[in-house]
Amino acid sequence: MPKAQPSRLTAAALAFAIGASGVGLALSPISLSPTSAQASDPAAQVIDGFDHTLLDTMKQAKTLGVQGRFRKMEPAVRNTFDLSEMMRVATDPYWSKMSAADQSALVTAFGRFSAATYAHNFDDFSGQKFVTTGVDTRLPDKLVRTQLVTPASAPINLVYRMRQPEGRWRIIDVFYNGTISQLAQQKSDFGSTLKTGGAAALIKKLDDQTDRLLHE
Repeated sequence: MPKAQPSRLTAAALAFAIGASGVGLALSPISLSPTSAQASDPAAQVIDGFDHTLLDTMKQAKTLGVQGRFRKMEPAVRNTFDLSEMMRVATDPYWSKMSAADQSALVTAFGRFSAATYAHNFDDFSGQKFVTTGVDTRLPDKLVRTQLVTPASAPINLVYRMRQPEGRWRIIDVFYNGTISQLAQQKSDFGSTLKTGGAAALIKKLDDQTDRLLHE
């Protein structure tokens, strides 16, 4: 894989925030009241932990290779994102009609694809850092605002929508620039596949995309 430039890492963050196909959906803006980031906030701590793992992976990117980066990011993705809830929303109304086995296979495929996206795109380190800039409560959710700061480039603003299933805060959506929803884009993308080929086709699509990301 050719050496990534800082601009590529910036584009990679945007690509993940708006979904696999790279086409965003403009949603109603999330209006956040001014607030200071709270280091003790449990939702912010989850994001900070994930960002730490991602930066550590980037710093070791060349030594690890894409497969090694994937192995580091996969458990972090599983522990930080509520993959089941995200797939339920992204595949509605098909989800309720699927077997439990298909639902489980889709969650697994989606988690692997998400981790592979990070492993493939974040393949270098050139001084980037993540900064949590605020936390806002919108029951039952929390919105954690974060910036990806890259030297010589404008910061990328991300908002993580988080919920607390089973007592632990986890990500259920990511917004780029406060308006572009990863989950909304994936719902559009996944829906067309489910309509024509059902769960099996979407599982295959995610697995094929994962394989390409890990071998390019």
